[in-house]
Amino acid sequence: MIGVAALWILLLLSGGGYALDRVLVGAVTRNFDGNLDYVLTAMIVQADIGPDGEVRFLRPLADQRFLEPGSGLYWQIAGKGHDLFPSRSLWDQTLVVNLNKRVPDVVTYDSKQFRDEVLRVRERDVKLPGSNTVWRFQVAESRDTLDDQIAILRKTMVRSFAILGIGLILMSAMQTIYGLWPLRKVRLAIAGVRSGRFSRVDVKLPVEIRPMVEELNDLLAHNEKQAEEARTHAGNLAHALKTPLTVIMNEATARSPDLNATVMREARTMRRQVDHHLARARAVGRRGSAQSRADVWASLQAVERAVDRLFPEAVIDLDGEKGLAVRVERQDLDELLGNLMENAAKYGGGRVFATVSARAPMVEIMIEDDGRGIPETDREKIFERGVRLDTGKPGTGLGLAIVRDVAEIYGGTVALEESEDLGGLLVRLSLPAAV
Repeated sequence: MIGVAALWILLLLSGGGYALDRVLVGAVTRNFDGNLDYVLTAMIVQADIGPDGEVRFLRPLADQRFLEPGSGLYWQIAGKGHDLFPSRSLWDQTLVVNLNKRVPDVVTYDSKQFRDEVLRVRERDVKLPGSNTVWRFQVAESRDTLDDQIAILRKTMVRSFAILGIGLILMSAMQTIYGLWPLRKVRLAIAGVRSGRFSRVDVKLPVEIRPMVEELNDLLAHNEKQAEEARTHAGNLAHALKTPLTVIMNEATARSPDLNATVMREARTMRRQVDHHLARARAVGRRGSAQSRADVWASLQAVERAVDRLFPEAVIDLDGEKGLAVRVERQDLDELLGNLMENAAKYGGGRVFATVSARAPMVEIMIEDDGRGIPETDREKIFERGVRLDTGKPGTGLGLAIVRDVAEIYGGTVALEESEDLGGLLVRLSLPAAV
């Protein structure tokens, strides 16, 4: 940023300096030429024709330099057939004049006719009263004075622009350093987070970069949540596999004749737990995906067919809006509904009723059964890993825990209530609606 600013400043100052140099040099030169024009006009006004037909001045020009040989200021009048009428300052030199070329208007030019000095010459042809001769009036002055003025002007301008450029670059550097200084604070704060001294980037920052820090803190919170979810996931899986492994080890140690059947049964249990936790891991990876979308009614029908095969004695009824969709992967939605409807069929009295409705911005799925229900004091406890209220039927105590975990991963909720219609448990599952 400092380099780009410095380059831009140098380009602007160079361009501006060049333009200003042209303007000022032109102004000084015009002023110099104006003085010559004043002298030329004075010569013409004072000129007259004497009795001998030669040009003369009614009174001498006031500038004393015309009387000093080699003073740098000269005049000369020339006409065809007449002797040159020069100033005394020319001494033994003359100004170059081409009388064959007419100069009706004032002409100004530089001349190197003198060896040691460059002249600025201004001349014009004039026909004086009482004479048929066209007289060439010339006034010349050494360019040394003009060149010295231009040199002083350029030297002053270069110094001024150099100071201005250095000042602007320093100001730009200070502005850049000051403006980016809060990022150094952010870097130090992030280093503190990485070293464990801080949990968040908590420094006072300008409003311009505050959103970035907020996003960074949200990312840190997200990572912490991911890590906690990973620990919970590992704990769930370890807890789910511990019991089947213990059963298998006990059967193997006792040399049970039913070892093969026990291994197969417990292996199926472990496989189911692994599938559950893989589903949860997939849900964590898919969370926030813009492509996550599942048709609720199609998922309910698929789960209903699967539960019918597992519990043929149960009667499952579906009702509600059929065109609703949620921002959940279809496989994960099947897993959620499968756990809830399987629990309703397993622990209920044989009736399961599932209802789908829209509660913007959520889709609400209620699954009711006609079982004994769950006391209000135990409804939060049942979501804990490994907790089972009915140990008379096979299970792992992870179904509802995983349902809540996966629902929360997608931004949903799950709550347990009492069913008014069937008298058993009502599970209210809310998931974000898909547009």
